Amino acid sequence: MTQTRYENIERFPVALDGIIFGFDRVNLKLLLIKRDFEPEKGKWSLMGGFLGPNESLDQSASRIVNQLTGLRNVYLEQLHGFGEIDRDPVERTISIAYYSLINIHKHDKDLVQKYSAKWFPIDNLPELIFDHDKMVKAAKSRLQYKAARQPVGFELLPEKFTLPELQQLYEAIYETKLDKRNFRRRILTMGGLIKTDEKQKGYSKKGAYLYRFDKKAYKKQDSLNNGTNMLFKPPNG
Repeated sequence: MTQTRYENIERFPVALDGIIFGFDRVNLKLLLIKRDFEPEKGKWSLMGGFLGPNESLDQSASRIVNQLTGLRNVYLEQLHGFGEIDRDPVERTISIAYYSLINIHKHDKDLVQKYSAKWFPIDNLPELIFDHDKMVKAAKSRLQYKAARQPVGFELLPEKFTLPELQQLYEAIYETKLDKRNFRRRILTMGGLIKTDEKQKGYSKKGAYLYRFDKKAYKKQDSLNNGTNMLFKPPNG
């Protein structure tokens, strides 16, 4: 007879929590939602939901992000499992955290309002429920690591951007001021950054040139460097 269930095994709910980052050209931000059920109803929470019976973890995480933001095919990466016994006061719940990078300018504002979601600067977050602050800290560390080695940071920018905006993004990610000359030298020699003929006014009388990121060009350059093409050397790294 085929066994359909493991016997004498406790079963626990599996939650998926999403740490959703955005960048508004000035600040790195986190998208939070007010929890609409007990416990901790009305308090700020990460985007989350429970694993469906016929879903993989990745499928569930994508579904939850789509339901709460309206976005599909966003950069989404599994971060870590959180399973402290008392992390949820109702019952033991295992949470698998994912982090996502979203172009904040393309975000569906109607859906944000529908779910009472709000963008908060990463350095000025409200008190979060359960162990969500630990999840945010872990996601931030992962973002810093990945942004130095892969072009994930460009997921947070509009299609065209200035070098000052790009530097502002890296300063927001690493929470430190960067030398303008050294930053530009590093970022322009990585490959994949294409200068357009357009300018954005506001940075100087002449305006700042707009750039765009070409993933194919970056991958080609990275392959020539045998996969060692580091986008940016992080402070103290």
